[in-house]
Amino acid sequence: MKTTKLTLGASLTLAASLPLVAAAAITEFAIKSTQPYGDFAVGKYLRIEAEALGELSPTELIPGLDKAPRNARGLVEYRTPVTLIIPESPRTGNGNLLIDVPNRGRPISHGLYNSPRARPLAVGSLDQGNGFLQNRGWSVAVVQWEQGEGPVFPTFSDDKGGKLFAEGVGFAAVRDVTLFLRDARIGNPLAGAIERTYAVGYSQTGRFLKSFLLNGFNQLDDKPVFDALHITQAGAGQLPLLAAGPGPGSVAWQTPSHTEPELRGVHEEPFAYDDVMKVAQTKYRKLPRVVVNHAYNDYLGGRAALTRTGAQGSVDLPMPENVRMFDISGSPHINGRAKNPECTEAPGQIDWAPAVRAQLVLLDEWVRGTTPPASRLFELEVRLSDPEVFQAPRFLAGAMVMVPKRDLDGNAMSGVVLPDVAVPIASHGYMNAPLTVMACRQSGTYRPFAKTTADRKPDDTRVALDVRYPGGINEYLTKIRVATRALVAERLLLAEDAVVIENAAAENTAFTPTTPRARGATTAR
Repeated sequence: MKTTKLTLGASLTLAASLPLVAAAAITEFAIKSTQPYGDFAVGKYLRIEAEALGELSPTELIPGLDKAPRNARGLVEYRTPVTLIIPESPRTGNGNLLIDVPNRGRPISHGLYNSPRARPLAVGSLDQGNGFLQNRGWSVAVVQWEQGEGPVFPTFSDDKGGKLFAEGVGFAAVRDVTLFLRDARIGNPLAGAIERTYAVGYSQTGRFLKSFLLNGFNQLDDKPVFDALHITQAGAGQLPLLAAGPGPGSVAWQTPSHTEPELRGVHEEPFAYDDVMKVAQTKYRKLPRVVVNHAYNDYLGGRAALTRTGAQGSVDLPMPENVRMFDISGSPHINGRAKNPECTEAPGQIDWAPAVRAQLVLLDEWVRGTTPPASRLFELEVRLSDPEVFQAPRFLAGAMVMVPKRDLDGNAMSGVVLPDVAVPIASHGYMNAPLTVMACRQSGTYRPFAKTTADRKPDDTRVALDVRYPGGINEYLTKIRVATRALVAERLLLAEDAVVIENAAAENTAFTPTTPRARGATTAR
């Protein structure tokens, strides 16, 4: 077979389509394109588009695999696209590989970790943003796993002769590509550069990672796959990916909502991480470290409280030793700024990216041996009559969906309270309407306080800014700095993000700047 070489910098040469040993799970890693990505603190980065060819034993416990066509070696094949964003000289990185589990085909890592405050990166973007991942030397691999979003999965016939896709291969694809990129194998563009592997999932793919762990995919032939998982904004759900579907889309697309509260396959037991880890510890020699991040809206619209209480009652179950959970006060599910014309109100304005960045640093430090802070959880209450709250389904008769307690301003002063909530100029604790539109209910709201008591509307009981901060903008800025320093000391905020938050507060137009006195003016006595 003729192999074309692509030279990708002084220290990295890859084969365009290099066959690997037949016994490997990934048998071919074909480079489709390579281009410069940027220059960062650790050096130059590349963006590589590739395709992985994998082989699986038909006896692996994935529904339909035993009925799928086999190649000459008696194995079942699949293909999936992979995008790499890696140092041009891989050994200049930090030794960490982050597997980005894309949400409905859209990469999530940069929207989570590289988002600047004023212009967050949308899910799906691989723009540089603030360069957080690259400046710290992370290697990133986006591995497609979902039917209809690029992978070519094996098919089989059902009892009636209809074609079904063995979608559970998506779990195996993420597993096998990760092990391949971690291994010092010929054809691996990261060979010898990776010491630790992490996975991040957001919303739908946070549920992917929970199900990945529960179904035994985090180990292969005694080899652990991920050292740690960052599960963000997943709510209480799992992912019914082991169900075979007819295509063209995936069985993993739908999720329960205010309009489909009884949808099965997603909000299924086990819910609480105490129960999840009891199942997982029977499957693995070693459990991964897990950091769970919840937005405020995940409690109202995603039944997130069940990850603490399970399917019975309202009492928190113990948090496993290998799990930390951080609830981000006031944060919407979607980190956006612009108003969606479908939605009634402007979206939530809490920038949760600094909290998520700090969590990734904590997770990495934890894998390296430094114990993270304790979990920071919302204080919860039951609000059965609140139409914003997505209550438990009928098939979970003993479940109680609880939501964060709010103060008189409508803010939740528990969990990780970022400075914008700790020193508020608005209410951040409500869903956006209409609740029937996913993009609206997930975007949160921003309801500013009146600047002065005279400006306050008759039905607004919240204290105006002039009374709340009688010292004006200077009092506000002092309190912001105190709040940022406290979070930095607790390792829940990075010092670099504290500077950004303080600068944004100084630029805030909610306050009228102090007017300087004219030159030569004197104070009347």
